[in-house]
Amino acid sequence: MLIPDSSWHANAERERLRRQFGILFPAPMLKERGDGPPSPAGSVTSAAAAEEPGIVVARGRYVHLRTFTPDDLDHLARWAVDPALLRMVGSELLQLYRDVYENDPSFFEAVLTDTTQIVLIVMANEGFSRPIGFVRLFNIHQSEGYAGIETVMGDFRAARRGFGVQASRLMGYYGVDTLGLRRLEAKAYEYNALSINTLRRNGFTHEGTLRKATLRDGRYWDIMIFGILRDEIEEQRRKDRYLLPLEGSEGDVIESP
Repeated sequence: MLIPDSSWHANAERERLRRQFGILFPAPMLKERGDGPPSPAGSVTSAAAAEEPGIVVARGRYVHLRTFTPDDLDHLARWAVDPALLRMVGSELLQLYRDVYENDPSFFEAVLTDTTQIVLIVMANEGFSRPIGFVRLFNIHQSEGYAGIETVMGDFRAARRGFGVQASRLMGYYGVDTLGLRRLEAKAYEYNALSINTLRRNGFTHEGTLRKATLRDGRYWDIMIFGILRDEIEEQRRKDRYLLPLEGSEGDVIESP
């Protein structure tokens, strides 16, 4: 699991991967800043690698997912006060950082040591100089094989280009391949057409509705519950036009957006 580098960030990433992912994070998934042989994280250009912290976990044609670092707290703070994100997504992670931790740096350690969730930062492969959002698996029940999934796109230009769809798929494939999950669950407010369409494009099925379960704009709204099973994720993967093949490999790959 060791990644040769003496910098502080590399050491922090080593410890993060060891503590959060442990044996669930196989060595072939590790790829730091484009060094070493090709991996399921895909090739990383040296130009992007020199500027980007963290370790790339999964890569598609237009976006990639990397590990969460202390520097990303600034981005979380910005997204946590975005009224549009609050209304459209209502991320519990952002609310916790803003209201409970009050943007305290200790939040990074709390996320790091929380074995029930995995938070990854969404980066565009080109055209955006800073993170465009995050995606996380939460309430992970590994023995039962299910977890919740939440995708937050902090840059609405990226969201309109479908990058949230791609990031969600990458995380879904990661959950199946690395954590052995057989089911993912997600929620969407009834008025959030973008989230609902994203979930449907990712193969999720509307499984139920929590009637009048959230208060927004002075009235109560439904929360729609969606789910997807492993065989449905695999079927989607076979048709996914955003899959990025591994260099020098044959057969199926485990990335896509």
